[in-house]
Amino acid sequence: MTSTPTAAQQHLNDLARLRRVRDRMDREHAQPLDVEALARGVGMSAGHLSRQFRQAYGESPYAYLMTRRIERAMALLRRGDLSVTEVCFAVGCSSLGTFSTRFTELVGVSPSVYRRQAVSASGMAGMPSCVTKQVTRPVRNREAPARSRT
Repeated sequence: MTSTPTAAQQHLNDLARLRRVRDRMDREHAQPLDVEALARGVGMSAGHLSRQFRQAYGESPYAYLMTRRIERAMALLRRGDLSVTEVCFAVGCSSLGTFSTRFTELVGVSPSVYRRQAVSASGMAGMPSCVTKQVTRPVRNREAPARSRT
């Protein structure tokens, strides 16, 4: 006699698979990743993965991945030794336009402005990288503060 998992067991199994997907995006953010490949990796359909991921984490897998890429881009731009284009490709984006648009949505300024401000700012000099990362973490879901046009 074969037993089928209960709804609660299935939910826990789905959450474990979603954590594996999220961990993979955290590790491999610079690699070409798409929802179909991520879903295949955990034995789910792309649609089911997208729905379950949004329900569990409040955003789509693509939005989560882009946030990870933007976080890494912010760190690279603060270093100041790479151009915006080099950073775009280093974090796994294949379109400079999409990268710049998403960066601006999350951070509130364009990558080039962010780089210029970060390089000239001395307030974070000597700050541990773990603190810098937390202080400069991008805001998700298009929540960047609106800038006044004065």
